[in-house]
Amino acid sequence: MSRNVKRLFLCVKRGDLMRKIAIFNQKGGVGKTTTAVNLAAGLSRNSKRVLLIDLDPQGDISACQNINSQYNIYHFLMENADLQDCTSRLGKNLDIIHADHKLADAEQQIAKEKDSVNFLKNRFSLKLDYDYLLLDCPPSWRLLNKNVLLYASEVIIPTSADVLGYGSLEKTVKRITEFNKMNGHKILVSSILPTMFDKRNRICNEISLKMKKEFTPLLVAEPIRINSKLKEAPKAKMSIFTYDKKSTGAEDYWKFTKLILENEHMFDLNLPQPQREKAMKEYFIDGKKRELMIVNNKVTFGFKFINFANSMKTHFEENHKKLKRFGYA
Repeated sequence: MSRNVKRLFLCVKRGDLMRKIAIFNQKGGVGKTTTAVNLAAGLSRNSKRVLLIDLDPQGDISACQNINSQYNIYHFLMENADLQDCTSRLGKNLDIIHADHKLADAEQQIAKEKDSVNFLKNRFSLKLDYDYLLLDCPPSWRLLNKNVLLYASEVIIPTSADVLGYGSLEKTVKRITEFNKMNGHKILVSSILPTMFDKRNRICNEISLKMKKEFTPLLVAEPIRINSKLKEAPKAKMSIFTYDKKSTGAEDYWKFTKLILENEHMFDLNLPQPQREKAMKEYFIDGKKRELMIVNNKVTFGFKFINFANSMKTHFEENHKKLKRFGYA
């Protein structure tokens, strides 16, 4: 497996069995919260234990979900409240820690700490009994998000399929790379998710192709299409799967959930490191893609070969200079 591909697609640190995923883009209005909520719901429906943490002082998740906990993430971070007292149960296998405007004040207090950039990581040093931890980040490049990037093991970047969205995507990836170098960290982007996609719109199609060309086809997920049901679901305080499971929004987020689950074997630390690296090589270079299937109401996997088996290695070599620009090569 080439060194460049190894660096582009992250490996989780040994001993860290929980996937910690930051949902981040420094631009607002690109579908971060929608992605966080529906990915969490999709994973939990596949028997994955999920904790969703809202780190945006606007508290959008609490506005679109039924919250019953007395305390929130501010009380946990700044007042040492018990984590269980800050956690609300949203459904089977799915918990949430919500946020409100007080979180903006917390950032000022965290900045006064000696090791301020690792404050979140130190507070979450306790072992969490979850398979996935999803961190919904605010649209900024402030201290709180830097804390998240040092704590999480991977980043999903939702990005609108338009010119401004693409520009923000480039800046976000570049900043993450610079942040890694500055802090000796290894968090990398594991998926780019185009949102608000309209196939009838020429710009949407052009930007989608440009994303795949610049960031490689396997890094860019299938887009989330424009769908009115995705806008209606928060008002009903439901995920898209509960609100309208037959909508295109549910179909698209199910595909994205499926992608995250298909990639899971690359992060399974029950497997030896050589076996995980072999799985990554098969997926990204040899074109062997693992498909999720439901058999007798249980999730299982099979393999199938995808068309670009012979072209991917050439593609990565041709994109070496482009990747180098973002610090991956």
